[in-house]
Amino acid sequence: MFLTHLLDTSVYCQPIKNKPLLSVEEHWRKIGDQAACISVICEAEILQGLKAKNSQKLWSAYRDILKNRLVILPIDTKVAEVYADLANVMNKKGKKRPTMDLLIAATAKVHGLIVATCNYKDFAPIDGLSVENRAE
Repeated sequence: MFLTHLLDTSVYCQPIKNKPLLSVEEHWRKIGDQAACISVICEAEILQGLKAKNSQKLWSAYRDILKNRLVILPIDTKVAEVYADLANVMNKKGKKRPTMDLLIAATAKVHGLIVATCNYKDFAPIDGLSVENRAE
């Protein structure tokens, strides 16, 4: 199987949440770990949240459930170029997006992946980006 979906942090974090969205986890199971991946940005956001909460329970869940589970795609020169283009287009349209979201979107575009997210409105305005709303 080949990679088809880039999970946003809102999807990736579900297995370690106190009250995970079961529909999100079910969709992830349908995709399968072999077809899912994350951006290094997503990993950074998860690690930042874990460090901020400093919960041994969450750290243990991360190590047992998420760490090394999926392919992590890096930010390389091509992703940086696409990010710059996206940021400029969105700014000109008056629809400025958070840097982290645009880096995730750029990663998905470079690799031809669908972004699976619970924050559809954050990604939907990005031209040429395939997005699946997992908050349904």
